[in-house]
Amino acid sequence: MANRRLTESRNPVFNDKVFERSVAGENTAVGQKHEIMTLKGAVNKTFVLFGFMVIAAVFGYTTPSQMLMYLGIFGGVGAAVFTGMKPHLSPFMAPITAALYGLAAGTFSYVYGAGSNGLILQAINLTMATLFMMLLIYKSGWIKVTDKFRTGMTMAIGAIMLVYVISWIGHFANFTIPYLHEGGAIGIGISVVIVGVAAFSLLLDFDNFEKGVQYGAPKYMEWYVGMGLIITLVWLYIEILRLLSKLND
Repeated sequence: MANRRLTESRNPVFNDKVFERSVAGENTAVGQKHEIMTLKGAVNKTFVLFGFMVIAAVFGYTTPSQMLMYLGIFGGVGAAVFTGMKPHLSPFMAPITAALYGLAAGTFSYVYGAGSNGLILQAINLTMATLFMMLLIYKSGWIKVTDKFRTGMTMAIGAIMLVYVISWIGHFANFTIPYLHEGGAIGIGISVVIVGVAAFSLLLDFDNFEKGVQYGAPKYMEWYVGMGLIITLVWLYIEILRLLSKLND
């Protein structure tokens, strides 16, 4: 059972091999008992990480700077990738990653929402509403997290990340990707699609919670799956904020 793949999610934080290695690593210590991941424990850890993220977001918003924004973005991605390679360090790395993504969320909030009439609050409310809506969809089984679904989400997320990387390079090379950061019908339509992909990514995170419990992943993976959900939530929030900003303009 330990050798079976736990999940095929291609969330930037998750893949099946990470879970496989964690279970296999725990099973190498013959005769020792190890605590296993529980759903309640994973949910509790996620709330803790959410707290770290919110505190850092408030700091990022009240002390905005380009340095903090880049620290949050690149530091958060780097920390998440490192944790993916060393998941047993999740109890230490997950709070750091959540805080770094919080810095990114806070500085983006200042860039898009400072001076606006309730734009940030609207984005927060829509993010939380989307979270609970997608959880309802997942628990009801209206959308099944199948291999085809995961493959489709992998391609969509990969394409979006590639476009953003090219856009970031273009910022320094003096070229832009048409409509990506613009308003108008096409620009708004692109943002709607990206928000949709981010929202459906939550289903992959929910599935990782259940698969980790089902296959007896080690206790530290509670921090790992919680971190993945926080990363997706921050991404969803930023995309909703960008969409509302375009609509507001």
